[in-house]
Amino acid sequence: MNGAELLIRKAFEKGIEVCFANPGTTEMPVVRALDAVPGIRPVLGLFEGVCTGAADGYGRMTGKPAMVLLHLGPGLANGISNLHNARRARTPVLVVVGEHATWHRGYDPPLAMDIEALAGTFSGWYKTVSNAADIGKDTAEAISRSLSGQISTLILPYDLQLEEVDGSGQEADSAGEKPVDEASVDATARMLTSGGKAALVLGGKALGREGLMKAARIRAACGCDLIAETFPARMERGAGLPDVPRIPYLPEMAIAVLKPYNAFVFAGARKPVSFFGYKDVPGTLLDEGQETEIFGDEGPDILTVLEKLALRLGAPASPPRELLAEASDLPLPQGPLSGDKICTVLASLQPEGSIIVEEAITNSLFYHPLSAGAKPFSLLTLTGGSLGQGPACAVGAAIACPDRQVINFQADGAALYTLQSLWTQAKEGLNIVTLICSNRSYDILKLELNRLGASQPGPAASRLMDLSTVSWVRTAEGMGVPSAAVRTPEELARELSAALQQKGPKLIEMIL
Repeated sequence: MNGAELLIRKAFEKGIEVCFANPGTTEMPVVRALDAVPGIRPVLGLFEGVCTGAADGYGRMTGKPAMVLLHLGPGLANGISNLHNARRARTPVLVVVGEHATWHRGYDPPLAMDIEALAGTFSGWYKTVSNAADIGKDTAEAISRSLSGQISTLILPYDLQLEEVDGSGQEADSAGEKPVDEASVDATARMLTSGGKAALVLGGKALGREGLMKAARIRAACGCDLIAETFPARMERGAGLPDVPRIPYLPEMAIAVLKPYNAFVFAGARKPVSFFGYKDVPGTLLDEGQETEIFGDEGPDILTVLEKLALRLGAPASPPRELLAEASDLPLPQGPLSGDKICTVLASLQPEGSIIVEEAITNSLFYHPLSAGAKPFSLLTLTGGSLGQGPACAVGAAIACPDRQVINFQADGAALYTLQSLWTQAKEGLNIVTLICSNRSYDILKLELNRLGASQPGPAASRLMDLSTVSWVRTAEGMGVPSAAVRTPEELARELSAALQQKGPKLIEMIL
């Protein structure tokens, strides 16, 4: 057995089931090992950002890492954008990067880069293997570290992949669960019942079904409001669950929403800050006088914290029905398509158990409130703000949950960053419906330009925001995905209904 085979064997033993790959010469021993040691499903991405985004979607839906196999430093660099999103989502991911042979690096070959410097920007743990005998141990440690909700990056020199090994080697012990600070729970219970207006801000696992129900019980006990972080990694939503609004993206709107509260409890969520530093707008969205208690993602299990808090408050065993969203029946809108009409059609037609990957940017503002009474579904959003997450994330979600319908609600500009995802969707026969909001421009940039006082972009600025020559129907069909274009809500409802009855991928260009 060689080092590459040991890597694949150990990864499979530790629960890795999928490898999203864009390999090159230095990874060929690992590619060969995928045949020699069966069990891991290889999935090719034509661009590294597709592989890393797919691993993000897979990890969000399964709670366990996929492997990403990339070619040297330049390949890793191409994938970092979606690894940034995965880091912000606290997604477990195992990244394996091939490296030049140890004896060859000193010659500074053309593809040589400081891979560890790149890995340090997004990884919670990273290591360059220095001895082939350590490959099994290092792989096991990388996977174990990732399970805490972080990215592990293993850098594997070419010659060590080919070296013969016996597979022995002691593995590090896994870290145990961190205990809950009972004093913090007591202080939080007192804060929530002190008489001031309080909010429980949810993130991470607190936005799963179990966490939401525990939060609703806490609300029933003390009357606090429930709020979700701006861009949740995964949020369960729909009829029968509490309707939890998200903190708005625009800082002025977020400040207005948060200002009335005297106290905040953050459960799996970070204290909110503005995405960018704007003149005369504070960077932090909370006032100094607002009291906070934080149970972060690096502390004890957030579900355990919520349960202890619910018991401390004397919460009911289950939330009262009036705190849960009722099923809604949205009327089909008419007239030309617009963002709010698209949101209405989607919320009305999406099937129960669907996975909505939302990167529609400016056209999705109404989707969250409209989807409160939709059939129960999972929502994945753009956690790190780095565009191109949606199409790739949808690939990983569909592979993780082949029995569920995936719908990628997508902005056209953002989709162009990882449009190669469509090819992978077609090749793998994935059940993904991609809804492209085709306004043929980078509208989010127009919004930001307007903040600077330029309500109408000049000729130079307009050239940097114009996407008018892109045809999504032709692009998608060239990638092997059947496609259609619609201009009205009625046409959208008809095409979406038909797509949901079919297997495999489909793209609908919604012309705005």
